[in-house]
Amino acid sequence: MCMVIFAPIFAICAFATCGGYYGRLQVKVDCAGRRQSNLSINIDFGYPFRLKDVHFNAPLCEAEREEIIFLHGDFSSASQFFLTVGVFAFLYSLLATIVYVFYQNNYLKNNRGPLVDFVVTSIFSCMWLVSSCCWAKSLSDIKTATNPTQVLLLISACRAHENKCTATQEPLWSRPNTSVVFGFVNVILWVGNIWFVFKETGWYKTGQRYPTRSASGKRNCEMRQRLYSESSFEQPDEGFGPQLSRQGSVNQQVNRQVSFNESQVSLTLPHAYLGKPVVYDRDSKVASQGPMIFVNEM
Repeated sequence: MCMVIFAPIFAICAFATCGGYYGRLQVKVDCAGRRQSNLSINIDFGYPFRLKDVHFNAPLCEAEREEIIFLHGDFSSASQFFLTVGVFAFLYSLLATIVYVFYQNNYLKNNRGPLVDFVVTSIFSCMWLVSSCCWAKSLSDIKTATNPTQVLLLISACRAHENKCTATQEPLWSRPNTSVVFGFVNVILWVGNIWFVFKETGWYKTGQRYPTRSASGKRNCEMRQRLYSESSFEQPDEGFGPQLSRQGSVNQQVNRQVSFNESQVSLTLPHAYLGKPVVYDRDSKVASQGPMIFVNEM
């Protein structure tokens, strides 16, 4: 969601503040003779910052003529690269927004959409980082090249001590500085979006499909299985079905522990055995067969 909302906005702010910049430097040359002085020399420059093509006329105080002076430096490659990345990032973010909102099913079909989005997002993250760093360095060089002190040194009349040369207006750098800030904000935004796009790919789901089990978890699982195997749910075979050896031991135990004095019988029920249905009379003979529960007397 952050990608859908903020990526187009920050991309517009980045390339708009860079591409729409226009700066002006104004200097004055006050010659000692006062005749050839020029108190208003305007030096205009802007995007794409080909300063070597920017020129202005300055008076020669020693003669009644002017000289043409060019600035130094060409920073068009860095500024154009930064602006191009911003424009393409804006277009792709708009396309991604349309796909996310209206074509969500096609986006997730066969997992192709998330994979393509992950690759493109990674590429734009690298391009934003490179272009922002290059533009920040170039902007620093542009400020140096248009520094009034450096420009006045290019004028021949200003090298003479009897002439006075000063800068009456300096360019404002708020917009290009803002473009650098928005460039690095886009870097953070696109790099952070890599994780969210990666979660939509099959790579993330494959890594979470078979989680590893720790040693303590394995021990807990084995303990549960052992307790379950020792519970009463594994005893049906002992209670049903004829077993001669089992029946003999049961008969002996009953003959030893059962008292026929009904007035003094006290019974407890710690264990119950469901054996073969047998009924005993007072002479310990089998009278009839039927369901019976044998009880151990404690």
